Formats: sequence, C-alpha cells, structure tokens
Amino acid sequence: MPSSGPKLREVFGERQAEHGTVLVVVDQPASIGALSPPALARDTGCPVACPRADDAADRRSLFPARP
Repeated sequence: MPSSGPKLREVFGERQAEHGTVLVVVDQPASIGALSPPALARDTGCPVACPRADDAADRRSLFPARP
C-alpha cells in the first residue's frame, strides 16, 4: 500500500472504478493520524471499518498462520 496521499487516492479511485464500493478496514485505528489511509478513503467516498480488538482476534483464529 502506498504511503503518499496522492498515490492512496489513486489506488482507492482505481479500485472503486473496477469494483464499485470499496470497504477500507483498519486494524489499528489508535496508531493512525489524521492524514491517513482512513481519512483519504473517506474523502474519496470509501466507507471505513474499524473492528473491535475482540472481533479481530476471533477472525485471526479462523485463519491459522501458514508455516
């Protein structure tokens, strides 16, 4: 994932053009600043989800790490 604002906007725009609605999922919302992928995603019309830590742990247990 690119880290610059213009590149992120480009990625979100390309995905929207190809797939329609694009959901951006953030797994560590506390460590992300204001000029971040979620802020840019919202600005480009993408919904953003921040699952609770308990939910993320539950999902990780469904997909064990590969050796």
